[in-house]
Amino acid sequence: MDKDEIDLQRITPEAPWGPHTDSTFHGVEFLPEDLGEALNKTAMRVNEKYSSLPAEEKGIHIINIRAIEDIGYIQRESTLLNSLCQDPDANCKHGLYFRDGKRKVDYILVYHYKKSSVSKTLTRRIHHNDSSARSIKQDHQLPGKGGHLDVGESELHMDYHEDDKRFRREEYEGNLMEAGLELERDEDTKIHGVGFVKIHAPWNVLCREAEFLKLKMPTKKVYQINQAHGLLKKINSVIQKITEPIQPKVAEHKPETVKRLSYPFSREKQHLFDLSDKESFFDSKTRSTIVYEILKRTTCTKAKYSMGITSLLANGVYSAAYPLHDGDYEGENVELNDRKLLCEEWASYGVFYKYQPIDLVRKYFGEKIGLYFAWLGVYTQMLIPASIVGVIVFLYGCATVDENIPSMEMCDERNNITMCPLCDNTCSYWKMSSSCATARASHLFDNPATVFFSVFMALWAATFMEHWKRKQMRLNYRWDLTGFEEEEEAVKAHPRAEYEAKVLEKSLRKEYIHKKKRRHLPEETGNKWRQRVKTVMAGVKLTDKEKLTWKDRFPAYFTNFVGIIFMIGLTFAIVFGVIIYRISTAAALALSSTPSGRSSVRVTVTATAVIINLVVIIILDEVYGCIARWLTQIEVPKTDKSFEERLIFKAFLLKFVNAYTPIFYVAFFKGRFVGRPGDYVYIFHSFRMEECAPGGCLMELCIQLSIIMLGKQLIQNNLFEIGIPKMKKLIRYIKLKRRRSLDHEEHMKKKQRYEVDYNLEPFAGLTPEYMEMIIQFGFVTLFVASFPLAPLFALLNNIIEIRLDAKKFVTELRRPVAVRAKDIGIWYNILRGVGKLAVIINAFVISFTSDFIPRLVYLYMYSENGTMHGFVNHTLSSFNVSDFQGGTAPNDPMELGYVVQICRYKDYREPPWSENKYEISKDFWAVLAARLAFVIVFQNLVMFMSDFVDWIIPDIPKDISQQIHKEKVLMVEVFMKEEQGKLQMLETWKDKDMKKGENCNNHSPKLSRSQSGSMSSCHSYHIDV
Repeated sequence: MDKDEIDLQRITPEAPWGPHTDSTFHGVEFLPEDLGEALNKTAMRVNEKYSSLPAEEKGIHIINIRAIEDIGYIQRESTLLNSLCQDPDANCKHGLYFRDGKRKVDYILVYHYKKSSVSKTLTRRIHHNDSSARSIKQDHQLPGKGGHLDVGESELHMDYHEDDKRFRREEYEGNLMEAGLELERDEDTKIHGVGFVKIHAPWNVLCREAEFLKLKMPTKKVYQINQAHGLLKKINSVIQKITEPIQPKVAEHKPETVKRLSYPFSREKQHLFDLSDKESFFDSKTRSTIVYEILKRTTCTKAKYSMGITSLLANGVYSAAYPLHDGDYEGENVELNDRKLLCEEWASYGVFYKYQPIDLVRKYFGEKIGLYFAWLGVYTQMLIPASIVGVIVFLYGCATVDENIPSMEMCDERNNITMCPLCDNTCSYWKMSSSCATARASHLFDNPATVFFSVFMALWAATFMEHWKRKQMRLNYRWDLTGFEEEEEAVKAHPRAEYEAKVLEKSLRKEYIHKKKRRHLPEETGNKWRQRVKTVMAGVKLTDKEKLTWKDRFPAYFTNFVGIIFMIGLTFAIVFGVIIYRISTAAALALSSTPSGRSSVRVTVTATAVIINLVVIIILDEVYGCIARWLTQIEVPKTDKSFEERLIFKAFLLKFVNAYTPIFYVAFFKGRFVGRPGDYVYIFHSFRMEECAPGGCLMELCIQLSIIMLGKQLIQNNLFEIGIPKMKKLIRYIKLKRRRSLDHEEHMKKKQRYEVDYNLEPFAGLTPEYMEMIIQFGFVTLFVASFPLAPLFALLNNIIEIRLDAKKFVTELRRPVAVRAKDIGIWYNILRGVGKLAVIINAFVISFTSDFIPRLVYLYMYSENGTMHGFVNHTLSSFNVSDFQGGTAPNDPMELGYVVQICRYKDYREPPWSENKYEISKDFWAVLAARLAFVIVFQNLVMFMSDFVDWIIPDIPKDISQQIHKEKVLMVEVFMKEEQGKLQMLETWKDKDMKKGENCNNHSPKLSRSQSGSMSSCHSYHIDV
């Protein structure tokens, strides 16, 4: 027992020993058949330890003193004094510090344990009898509150798995203490059955790990940042004054004129660093990162293979591991901390108009999350000019709708254009003027300005990517991330828990086969222990010995391939089902007896079908996310980075297909394979393929795109993100309320910081956040020719999204482990791919979905007076109603009040009086050639312009490259001065030694060997220093 640690136990006559494990059990694995014997030995040891205790005093409290080496560090004298104070939580600031009030909690490990009824009764008795008892109860392994007070024979029959977990925890925590960390346990908490291990990294461990991780830390050297001069300086000052009201009120966001030179931390060169305040030299984010690296590196070898923290979490040995938030963010008497500051200046809807305090976000959450919010901020800012131009294009369409000749001709009832029926039998002939509203609305989005906007958005996407690269470089410079690849590669190489388990399974299978072959050979009795030690030690570096080959992964790869193909096929099948719904509903509504019902068929069918598509997309999005994760898990990628990249690829592929398949159908397939009157294309020999409105399918594409985009943003992105966390919080609150009602004593305790954080949602990664933004980016760029207002709606959504995500990270999630990153990773490549694809899709939308190309062809090839008069008549073909197939003619041919002999339909075909009647006309081929030529010219021209923008804008800003070069020069100067100082010091010492030698020679010419030896040893001592 430790000489300073206090362990309060209740020794009863019925149970003369508690379930305490001696330190000699460290590193030994107990098999089920050995468990009873081991517990009996423990009882004997405890009985021997307390044999001097009189029998009549066995019911009193005993203070046990433990060995210092079992704890791993010497506690200060104040520990005992702190434990005896009336308010034990005052010094530890409610869980932010150890109980001594001096050592900060850098990380928390959480585990579940079982409490017997005897333990509960005893705990309550102690709590009511002695107010200071809570502060001095200790565990048998670690200092801290709680510990196993469970007594009685029931503990002898504990579940073996619980014992095994406890033994693993003991060994792992012992290894952590050997690594230099300081631990403290707390089981006397408000959450029943949950224990917490508080971890603190002392100064020497922080220095050691910072050197291993090559963390760049600020030195004493301060240099001036190059400032703008002349006119540029005046412009910058004016901009700063204008934007001052929208800047966040945090110290980290103020423009800096000087910067500290940073250098990878080295213990040998500590004198170079600014160590004036050791407490704040390593901030909480850096401390938690260092502890997490130790947790990943430390292993538990009780199993046949090594188990790091990921494996221990996966196997339930620990239930959670997380760093603590800085403190509370709401309340009157709350001390100002970074979390509270972020809540006020960032995670509040009232500051939606302000810039984000990105440096403070990075300081609190780390570089990876900081880069996400920086990227989201840049994307939102870049949406402002896109939104303005989109609104201008839309207003241009509104202003010129009355001057659009084709829509005016369609609305003119004097033209008396009779159209062919939209369905067989039940539908009758109809007048083109009845679709006047659709034609006028189509012009709002299908006008010459739309082509300009498509080109603009392609260049906007290229400019956005370049702007982000430059912003990223500025952040890399500010956050000292230059030259960071080596550490990043080291982090990537850490194997995942699932990979280790799969490798273990493979090695055990091999070992079993090997034993089966050697079963006939006799085994020496003396070598059994050696063989067992060999087997245990063989698992320490198992992932280095065994690897998963393509043969091991082939079933998973095959399942992935089949699964993804099946999911894509399911999406196509659902879209096909919606098409059948549209066709059948249109036919059913055409039977309506009311004229208003028949006239609104197209609008009703389109609106209901889009809503069905939206509901299906939202449901399948959640399903596909789970399936993508499962498919990635069965692949068993080796590292977390590999797992993340594969998951992103699968999830993006499935969600992209899910979100855009209905839109692709309307844009490129609807109305293309209809046939003609008298020779229509049928599905299942009964449903006629649907066709576009006389004004084209662009208006319907706009409706589809707008409803799906807005619906996904409102329902999935916002309501789900707000509603689901609130629901989970309510469920947790109800569960805690029930527990409190069952245990009044636990209800009276003040919650510690780590208990509050444990009730928060665990951080699930940035993949969902990026995914919804990338899908939105696709809506903004891919079909922007059909919906110029998409950037505006995306901007409005993102203004809310930034604050919503910020609030979630600050108030509803556990604090994630800070991860260093130089860029946004694979998401940048996906963005570039979407940007390139947008150019091609917009080219096809303009040329094939809109009427832009047919209008140009008519204007320059067929117009008699150089105007658009006669364009509508030019795009319509004629059909003789006597050529209808049997059973397809309208049941009521006199619905319009006159006999119809010729009806019109939208296509380029020969008239019925022609020799090649109903064949494709030459006009069709002329328009098709013009469309294909436009696609080629538009695509190559816009791609060239995008690449030109990419080339002309440098990736690294000039001032940043100069500052990086300046840092290198200054660092060389610092080391040169240091070397010169060392040389001068050595020369000074040599001169002093020479003078001493001369003085000695003058006084005593003959020196003994011992004297000369001492002189030389003195000289060498100075040089070493």
